[in-house]
Amino acid sequence: MEEAKKRILDAVLDYHEQTEAEGPFVPGETEIWPSGAVLDADDRAAFVEAALDMRIASGASARKFESALARKVGVRKAHLTNSGSSANLLAVTALTSPQLGERALVPGDEVVTVAAAFPTTVNPILQNGLVPVYVDIELGTYNTTAERVERALGPRTRAIAIAHTAGNPYEVEEIARLASAHGLFLIEDNCDALGSRYRGKYTGTFGDLATVSFYPAHHLTMGEGGCVLTSDLTLARIVESLRDWGRDCWCAPGESNTCFKRFSWQLGDLPPGYDHKYIYSHVGYNLKTTDTAAALGLSQLGKMDRFCAARRGNWARLREGLDGVPHLLLPEATADSDPSWYGFVLTVADDAPFASADLIDFLEERRIGTRRLFAGNLLRHPAYTDRPGRVAEDLVNTDRVMEDTFHLGVYPGLTEEMIDYVVSSVKEFVAARR
Repeated sequence: MEEAKKRILDAVLDYHEQTEAEGPFVPGETEIWPSGAVLDADDRAAFVEAALDMRIASGASARKFESALARKVGVRKAHLTNSGSSANLLAVTALTSPQLGERALVPGDEVVTVAAAFPTTVNPILQNGLVPVYVDIELGTYNTTAERVERALGPRTRAIAIAHTAGNPYEVEEIARLASAHGLFLIEDNCDALGSRYRGKYTGTFGDLATVSFYPAHHLTMGEGGCVLTSDLTLARIVESLRDWGRDCWCAPGESNTCFKRFSWQLGDLPPGYDHKYIYSHVGYNLKTTDTAAALGLSQLGKMDRFCAARRGNWARLREGLDGVPHLLLPEATADSDPSWYGFVLTVADDAPFASADLIDFLEERRIGTRRLFAGNLLRHPAYTDRPGRVAEDLVNTDRVMEDTFHLGVYPGLTEEMIDYVVSSVKEFVAARR
């Protein structure tokens, strides 16, 4: 059987080489994506091997990936999920667990966040009956600050949940210190920032909980997938329960009686000795991923440092190439940070002789992909009309972002030739409109 598998995998590698050969870059014709997955022959083989072994549920590869990622970033526990959005849902919901006692968040409690966000950073706050408190951001870094967060705190504020925008860390050490001083939980949405560092330490390791996404647009991919990170073993156990149907049992799939008292528990109003594998301590979900996806993730994880370096290099090439171009505000890394960039964010100046939409249209016509900075101002979207929330300050910069800001790609699949074409296109557009 092993020989048969080897023949198949050798054929997969050969297939990859035959089908993935790329033609030359043709300016204006070849698509320059704003994001995307970089998948090589090893990734394809890892995915196929898992399929050959019929590893169709979460299993050994998922657990191996969880351990490897936790070691890589420096946390005690990682729990794989089916998406980064599910990871955010688990992280916020974990803070409402009765197992936290008086620390548990209850409906009406406030969570400080930003409106210039991807929706699923904020949605779990609302989905748990909590109240988002919106603070503004800074142009250039596109993050909020510890000072803004502190001003937003109120008597019912119990947590902070903020994303590192486009891979650029916010002042996470200061905000973590602020959270600790006020007895607040901190959730880092690290979905766009895997591999970023703040003061030498990986983002995703400062808060009580952090989340990661493995959607193809992000730093590593499983196709779909996400992860919750924590070094708090109580929170880790709650996250695992919520992810796995809400069950109290912690046995891995295929295991039984790892607690050595499977039929000796007495919980809730159940009869003594009720099977622990079917006792539920939370109103949970099934948000696990599959072993085929995890096998792909393991292959990708070995390339993390290389991918992050490529993102930094592409961002720096864009930054150098566009330096001094009038009417454009170029992005800046937060002080004391080393971002693993998700995108290159541009804001058109107030007094520019053109609108951001004009520049976007010009670039898109040249097959240069662009994306707005996520929701712009989330509160202006129909889904959030009349939803609970408190706006802590005028969202001046958030509204600017909605009108004037977009981002370009920096993912590792882009070549220097592509980056230089993006630079020359932006310069050509601006020069023609002075």
